[in-house]
Amino acid sequence: MNRQAPVLLLLLLTAFSHSLIFAQELSDGKRMYQAYCSGCHGLSGKGDGPAAKTLPVKPADHTRIEMNQYTDQYLIEIISKGGVGVGRSAQMPAWGAVLKEPQVKEIVAYVRALSNGKKETAQASGAQSK
Repeated sequence: MNRQAPVLLLLLLTAFSHSLIFAQELSDGKRMYQAYCSGCHGLSGKGDGPAAKTLPVKPADHTRIEMNQYTDQYLIEIISKGGVGVGRSAQMPAWGAVLKEPQVKEIVAYVRALSNGKKETAQASGAQSK
Protein backbone atom coordinates (compact mmCIF):
# COMPACT_ATOMS: atom_id res chain seq x y z
CA MET A 1 0.00 0.00 0.00
CA ASN A 2 2.92 2.36 0.64
CA ARG A 3 3.98 2.05 -3.01
CA GLN A 4 0.53 2.92 -4.26
CA ALA A 5 0.19 6.10 -2.20
CA PRO A 6 2.71 8.19 -4.23
CA VAL A 7 1.19 6.97 -7.51
CA LEU A 8 -2.31 7.77 -6.30
CA LEU A 9 -1.16 11.19 -5.10
CA LEU A 10 0.45 11.89 -8.49
CA LEU A 11 -2.74 10.86 -10.31
CA LEU A 12 -4.87 13.07 -8.08
CA LEU A 13 -2.54 16.05 -8.55
CA THR A 14 -2.56 15.54 -12.32
CA ALA A 15 -6.36 15.38 -12.41
CA PHE A 16 -6.62 18.43 -10.17
CA SER A 17 -4.21 20.47 -12.31
CA HIS A 18 -6.18 19.61 -15.46
CA SER A 19 -9.37 20.70 -13.69
CA LEU A 20 -7.77 24.00 -12.74
CA ILE A 21 -6.62 24.62 -16.31
CA PHE A 22 -10.12 23.84 -17.62
CA ALA A 23 -11.69 26.08 -14.96
CA GLN A 24 -9.34 28.94 -15.91
CA GLU A 25 -10.21 28.55 -19.61
CA LEU A 26 -13.89 28.39 -18.76
CA SER A 27 -13.69 31.50 -16.60
CA ASP A 28 -11.83 33.35 -19.37
CA GLY A 29 -14.49 32.17 -21.82
CA LYS A 30 -17.24 33.27 -19.44
CA ARG A 31 -15.60 36.66 -18.93
CA MET A 32 -15.32 37.24 -22.68
CA TYR A 33 -18.85 35.92 -23.25
CA GLN A 34 -20.15 38.43 -20.73
CA ALA A 35 -18.16 41.23 -22.37
CA TYR A 36 -18.92 40.49 -26.03
CA CYS A 37 -21.99 38.25 -26.21
CA SER A 38 -24.27 38.94 -23.25
CA GLY A 39 -25.61 42.20 -24.66
CA CYS A 40 -27.68 40.13 -27.08
CA HIS A 41 -27.52 36.57 -25.72
CA GLY A 42 -27.90 37.51 -22.04
CA LEU A 43 -25.71 36.69 -19.06
CA SER A 44 -27.17 33.20 -18.83
CA GLY A 45 -27.08 32.64 -22.63
CA LYS A 46 -30.84 32.37 -23.13
CA GLY A 47 -30.99 34.98 -25.92
CA ASP A 48 -32.54 37.53 -23.57
CA GLY A 49 -29.86 40.21 -23.31
CA PRO A 50 -30.80 43.89 -23.10
CA ALA A 51 -30.33 44.43 -26.85
CA ALA A 52 -32.38 41.36 -27.79
CA LYS A 53 -35.66 43.25 -27.58
CA THR A 54 -34.53 45.70 -30.25
CA LEU A 55 -33.36 43.08 -32.76
CA PRO A 56 -35.58 41.83 -35.62
CA VAL A 57 -34.22 38.28 -35.07
CA LYS A 58 -34.09 36.75 -31.59
CA PRO A 59 -30.51 35.86 -30.62
CA ALA A 60 -29.71 32.17 -30.21
CA ASP A 61 -30.43 30.55 -26.86
CA HIS A 62 -27.10 28.90 -26.01
CA THR A 63 -28.64 26.84 -23.22
CA ARG A 64 -30.81 24.81 -25.58
CA ILE A 65 -30.02 21.27 -26.59
CA GLU A 66 -29.99 22.32 -30.26
CA MET A 67 -26.65 24.08 -29.72
CA ASN A 68 -25.05 20.64 -29.75
CA GLN A 69 -25.90 20.14 -33.42
CA TYR A 70 -23.28 22.76 -34.33
CA THR A 71 -19.62 21.81 -34.59
CA ASP A 72 -16.98 23.81 -32.75
CA GLN A 73 -15.66 24.94 -36.14
CA TYR A 74 -19.07 26.32 -37.09
CA LEU A 75 -19.31 28.23 -33.81
CA ILE A 76 -15.78 29.58 -34.31
CA GLU A 77 -16.74 30.78 -37.78
CA ILE A 78 -19.98 32.46 -36.74
CA ILE A 79 -18.23 34.26 -33.87
CA SER A 80 -15.29 35.28 -36.07
CA LYS A 81 -17.13 36.07 -39.32
CA GLY A 82 -20.53 37.06 -37.97
CA GLY A 83 -23.91 35.84 -39.13
CA VAL A 84 -23.44 37.05 -42.70
CA GLY A 85 -20.17 35.12 -42.95
CA VAL A 86 -22.00 31.82 -42.48
CA GLY A 87 -25.26 32.68 -44.22
CA ARG A 88 -27.16 33.63 -41.07
CA SER A 89 -28.55 36.86 -39.60
CA ALA A 90 -26.68 40.10 -40.25
CA GLN A 91 -27.54 41.04 -36.65
CA MET A 92 -24.77 38.73 -35.38
CA PRO A 93 -21.57 40.83 -35.53
CA ALA A 94 -18.19 39.52 -36.61
CA TRP A 95 -15.71 39.49 -33.73
CA GLY A 96 -12.70 38.21 -35.70
CA ALA A 97 -11.04 41.62 -35.83
CA VAL A 98 -11.39 42.01 -32.05
CA LEU A 99 -10.85 38.50 -30.70
CA LYS A 100 -7.95 36.17 -31.45
CA GLU A 101 -8.68 32.53 -32.30
CA PRO A 102 -7.72 31.21 -28.84
CA GLN A 103 -10.17 33.69 -27.29
CA VAL A 104 -12.91 32.61 -29.68
CA LYS A 105 -12.24 28.98 -28.75
CA GLU A 106 -12.59 29.88 -25.07
CA ILE A 107 -15.98 31.44 -25.81
CA VAL A 108 -17.00 28.31 -27.72
CA ALA A 109 -16.00 26.20 -24.69
CA TYR A 110 -18.18 28.40 -22.49
CA VAL A 111 -21.11 28.16 -24.92
CA ARG A 112 -20.71 24.37 -24.71
CA ALA A 113 -20.79 24.62 -20.91
CA LEU A 114 -24.07 26.56 -21.07
CA SER A 115 -25.79 23.55 -22.64
CA ASN A 116 -23.72 21.04 -20.63
CA GLY A 117 -25.42 17.81 -19.74
CA LYS A 118 -27.74 17.96 -22.72
CA LYS A 119 -25.41 16.55 -25.38
CA GLU A 120 -26.42 12.90 -24.89
CA THR A 121 -30.05 13.85 -25.32
CA ALA A 122 -29.18 15.82 -28.47
CA GLN A 123 -27.42 12.80 -29.96
CA ALA A 124 -30.27 10.52 -28.96
CA SER A 125 -32.76 12.84 -30.66
CA GLY A 126 -30.77 12.63 -33.91
CA ALA A 127 -29.31 16.14 -33.99
CA GLN A 128 -26.85 16.53 -36.87
CA SER A 129 -23.54 18.42 -37.01
CA LYS A 130 -23.50 21.39 -39.34
